[in-house]
Amino acid sequence: MTSRPTNAASPQTESASQSVEHVLVVPTLLFHELGYFQGFCAVPDRYLETLLDPSYVSYRPRDAVEQDPSYKQLIPYCIFRYRDTVFHYRRGDGSGEGRLLAKRSIGIGGHISSADDQTGGSPYLEGMRREIEEEVHVETTYRQRCVGLINDDLTDVGKVHLGIVHVFELDEPKVRPNERSIIETGFARPDELRQWRDQFETWSQICLDHLFADE
Repeated sequence: MTSRPTNAASPQTESASQSVEHVLVVPTLLFHELGYFQGFCAVPDRYLETLLDPSYVSYRPRDAVEQDPSYKQLIPYCIFRYRDTVFHYRRGDGSGEGRLLAKRSIGIGGHISSADDQTGGSPYLEGMRREIEEEVHVETTYRQRCVGLINDDLTDVGKVHLGIVHVFELDEPKVRPNERSIIETGFARPDELRQWRDQFETWSQICLDHLFADE
């Protein structure tokens, strides 16, 4: 492990009032030192304590880091499951990530913002909660667990993001969109979704292949 970086801006030094959105990142080199992988990793505990350590994270302008593979933006990727079915949707007009427009997906989530660091709790958990509430209404009780990480350096989007995968086990299949960009929603079995695998964004393909390979 290398020494703690001296160029990482402290969350407290970044102003949440700035007009440019600042998002949570870690140095890509740190991810490589912890154990590089391509695709899915089912041992998140090996990474998360360090990746979420305030000594390593920083908040940087989103428009800059979207083009800078020397940083990985940490993204909670939340999958809603009811019994043997998974929530899915298509990204319509107004999607925050234009490179994923019209793609199908099984994941809800997004960037952790410097504004999420103002609550006194975990910025990561606050950001995940906020992103879920912005994108969908979850109208049932559930149990949640972190099941893995996604890294995909084969796409332009993947090179600058690192996904942290959470599965929400729902007591009822009650999830509905809260954004107009989330369309064609529903619940389906993973084997049914794999019939349209090529229509899904890469992270969803990776999760369908690794998390639900036998379903």
